[in-house]
Amino acid sequence: MKQKLSTLVAQARGGRVVRTPFVDGDEIDRRLLQDDEVHHKFAGGFPDARRVVLTLYPAHIPEVDSGVGVWRVTPAPGGPGWDLQDFAVQLRRLELNEEQLGDIREERGGAFLIAAAGKAAQAIEALTELGGREVEVEEVGETAGKGSKVREVVVPSMRVDVVGAKGFGVSRAYFQQGIDGGKVRLNGQPARSSSEIREGDSLSAEGLGRIDFKRVVNETRRGNFKVELDVHR
Repeated sequence: MKQKLSTLVAQARGGRVVRTPFVDGDEIDRRLLQDDEVHHKFAGGFPDARRVVLTLYPAHIPEVDSGVGVWRVTPAPGGPGWDLQDFAVQLRRLELNEEQLGDIREERGGAFLIAAAGKAAQAIEALTELGGREVEVEEVGETAGKGSKVREVVVPSMRVDVVGAKGFGVSRAYFQQGIDGGKVRLNGQPARSSSEIREGDSLSAEGLGRIDFKRVVNETRRGNFKVELDVHR
């Protein structure tokens, strides 16, 4: 992935918009993305997605589409209940391109959310039945979440447990449980409480969303830091 990513960065620097298939976010070395001539965006359909699509584009382009959408698939009532594993088995029988499929989530009420791109997305959108059961398909949008909000918060340090708890608005003890359970990732890698977060870093937590650390606004008289966070839920 490292060699391919370097090639994609070079192509974007040369004026192209380039995009990966869905990949495990842990495989992406985000240090290679620090380039003043290239912008990038991650999209997995969910704020805390494990499988993501990376789009790279020249810095002079203000914004590009992520290429990722999310669809809600609701099986008709009356049949046997499906759990997430059952649904995934039925989905695999469609022989969709795995590189165009992202995370699959189960909702309350028996519905499922699927992140997809390309022809796989078109095939899901056209579904009328799956596994012998009628299904209703609804496009949720590019991101299955509550949206994003830029927040300014004051923190005593740049530790992951401090910034994460403050950014998501949860207690530090609660956020620590997520870290201990391996549910918190910094730039795609399992986070430690003592890890420090810096400008440009991305912090994701299962069930909470993702924080993109934008910048340090200033340091207060008491030695705390006012920071700007882009919080995705």
